Amino acid sequence: MTDFAYRSAAHFLKAPDATATHRYAVAGIAWDGAVTNRPGARFGPRAIRQASHMLCDGIHPLFDVSPLTGPGGASCLGDLGDLPLPNTSLERLRTALETQAADLLPRHHMLWLGGDHAVTLSLLRAYRRWLGRPLAVLHFDAHCDTWGDHFGEPSGHGTWVREAFEEGLVEPALFTQVGIRSAGERTAREYVTDHGGRIHTARALRGLDGTALAARVIDDLTTRWSAAGRPPLYMSLDIDCLDPAFAPGTGTPEPGGLHSTQLLTLLEAAAPLPWVGMDCVEVAPPYDHAEITSLAAATLVWTYLCGRIHHDGPSQAPALSAAHHSG
Repeated sequence: MTDFAYRSAAHFLKAPDATATHRYAVAGIAWDGAVTNRPGARFGPRAIRQASHMLCDGIHPLFDVSPLTGPGGASCLGDLGDLPLPNTSLERLRTALETQAADLLPRHHMLWLGGDHAVTLSLLRAYRRWLGRPLAVLHFDAHCDTWGDHFGEPSGHGTWVREAFEEGLVEPALFTQVGIRSAGERTAREYVTDHGGRIHTARALRGLDGTALAARVIDDLTTRWSAAGRPPLYMSLDIDCLDPAFAPGTGTPEPGGLHSTQLLTLLEAAAPLPWVGMDCVEVAPPYDHAEITSLAAATLVWTYLCGRIHHDGPSQAPALSAAHHSG
């Protein structure tokens, strides 16, 4: 058996199948075998793609670009569909995902649709090997994901940050978390700051928006990143960083989160930075209402993508080299 009913048929923004001419590409990672609460994120890629069709021609109101219109009217975005992956073994999933990601990174600037957050560890491994150096990471989440185990399991969607630190995949001082608010022991909750990184909790960001919010998070990140030699930048966006009012369809919702306007403000402010890729994870459609969560996720991914196109230029060329991404 080589296919599964939950794998996606629709394409993001109704973009064409990805080819070598597409600088940007979407790939689905329909996996939720490492969740600790409610499963369902394996259906996330399909729901995000379907919701993206509401964005019509894809012209962004701030960046004034569309992934569907490049030089000569051709799309600079292609969709690779969902990657063919094992769906029961985390170890086998990671082996297969890292192999496929290694093949795709030199070809496209990738946007990954999860899936649960365990997949990010594999993606960081692939980027680390390709780029030849650790990455700076901007991590949006309600949870710190730094636990040493998952209820007795050695690895899962709540351990990937600690594992990335221990494996040397990331620059500890340039790991930035935004929206953290869940219950947790101090050693896990403060793991990133204890290793030199930065945490902007949801509590600390209450009432902030616009330039004040951007200065608190993005300007601070930019200053630290520039001073550290500008290593490659990666973004990981867990949809549960949003308050459940804005994203009820997720496996582990936590009240008191970011507003969707706050998150959009941060993505827009982060657009000038030279990101090497991003993932959007933990959208679980079985718990959604009126597609609120998948619509939010589609809009967030689209905003990131249009920001990249606006600042990179609408080139039809494939993804840039690892040397360029390494600064």
